[in-house]
Amino acid sequence: MAVQVQSKDEKLALIRENLQEILNPEIIEEVLDKGETLRIYFGTATTGKPHCGYFVPAMKIAQFLQAGCHVKILLADIHGFLDNLKAPIELVEYRAKYYRYCITALLKAVNVPIDKLEFILGSSYQLSSKYVMDVYRLASLVSTHDAKKSGADVVKQSDNPPLSGLIYPLLQALDEEALDVHAQFGGVDQRKIFALAIDALPKLGYKPRAHLCTPMVQGLTAGKMSASDPNSKIDLLDPPDVVTRKIKKAVAVPKEVENNGLLAFVRHVLLPASSLLDGERKFTIERQGSDPLIYRDADALEADYATDVVTPQLLKPAIISALHRLLAPIQEEFTSSTEWQEIEKKAYPVEEPKKKVKKVKNKGTRHPGAAKESEKEAEEGKEIKDATQEDVGKSASEAIEKLSVQS
Repeated sequence: MAVQVQSKDEKLALIRENLQEILNPEIIEEVLDKGETLRIYFGTATTGKPHCGYFVPAMKIAQFLQAGCHVKILLADIHGFLDNLKAPIELVEYRAKYYRYCITALLKAVNVPIDKLEFILGSSYQLSSKYVMDVYRLASLVSTHDAKKSGADVVKQSDNPPLSGLIYPLLQALDEEALDVHAQFGGVDQRKIFALAIDALPKLGYKPRAHLCTPMVQGLTAGKMSASDPNSKIDLLDPPDVVTRKIKKAVAVPKEVENNGLLAFVRHVLLPASSLLDGERKFTIERQGSDPLIYRDADALEADYATDVVTPQLLKPAIISALHRLLAPIQEEFTSSTEWQEIEKKAYPVEEPKKKVKKVKNKGTRHPGAAKESEKEAEEGKEIKDATQEDVGKSASEAIEKLSVQS
């Protein structure tokens, strides 16, 4: 089990590590100076299946917990539904449960204490009269231009977007007050929503919060890890052979550090995870016929990659080995939990493939037997027409009877 740090400096170091930016950092320092427990919230819309990209925020959440913070994870079921209807309302309940299983398993995989981890369902408070009234109040203060701009990097954009996409950023801002936290944590893609919250909440009489922004980590295809693109991400439940195949196919240009998803994954996931698991930060690259290369910080690894000391052929097997170690306990827990397996089936039902209708070849009217076929088709058509008219008639009669009864 990872040891919880005690001093303010140690806590700040863990909280700040690998963050791209902190908005209102003085708020965090004030809380720690008072000896209070820092309360942080992280929200995730319950839409597509969590994948290995979730290791990035999970490692930061693990570090927050190790620093003694109280972390509230918002399972944003209503947000997920509002985000251009990505998740049908009928599935959000099951998906929220699935997310809880996945995130808990992610944190347990790195042996972090979870006694200060709290899951909160968005619909448990976002339908209350006070929260809804705050939504109306904030909607009267935020222009459509600012609402659209703040959610531009998060909410799916279209030429004729639904109004729900404009409400989404307002809800995320109000969640800070409703959840009673000192800070919100999220990707740098949410920075505009954070800025909206800092500006708008004081207008409602609420205090501003700090915001912790993690950089966006490249996916395996040199773009953002996306649940909708199976080639850009590794599912938490992908078997070892699939994980190996995807890592081997990952984009990794020799000597190129920028936009290198594999190097970013080592920096933001594998090195912090090794510290939590083993008590020391270490990433090992085995070499045939030579001593292994051992890295304790990402800068040294990236410097060696830039000079071709570390090649893609050396880097990929090392990542595969380290990732297998992280995924193994998660997959073991899934295999041993029938409830989790049932939730997965309900949250992400497999669509039945559509049956192909065999196209009847048109032989024309001159082939032998054409006259008999025409007579048969005409007779069948008459029977269908008669049956349809009878059914419609009955349905209409029944509907009229029901209406008469109701009136």
